Amino acid sequence: LDDDIDIEIDEKDVRYDYYRASGAGGQHVNKTESAVRITHFPTGIVVQCQNDRSQHKNKASALKMLKSKLYELELEKQQSSTKNEEKSEIGWGHQIRSYVLAPYQQVKDARSNIAYSNVEAILDGDIDAILEGVLIAKA
Repeated sequence: LDDDIDIEIDEKDVRYDYYRASGAGGQHVNKTESAVRITHFPTGIVVQCQNDRSQHKNKASALKMLKSKLYELELEKQQSSTKNEEKSEIGWGHQIRSYVLAPYQQVKDARSNIAYSNVEAILDGDIDAILEGVLIAKA
């Protein structure tokens, strides 16, 4: 888990259900309610665990699974918000470069604020100098 995102689960937001596990285990499985199901109300996420014979271990495992799912959900939210911010920056009013071909020849990069006079080379695809200027300006 990433240290930037802290997942805390409020006890009033979850419901614990304890029930008898299924599968191998004989009389112990049939008599004890060792399986755990946790429902997280705000997100609707449901996790369940019946791997262990102990209810406490199953509850700890289920809580860990729930935290991991909530972490993934929070990570997706953060990634989608950064994508939306990046997309909002792109628009008609945000140009990277301007090309002036008459009456004089010049290419000006708005990101690095550098003007280049070798327009023919840039139009032929030689933009290494422009890219270097942008990288230096952003650093």
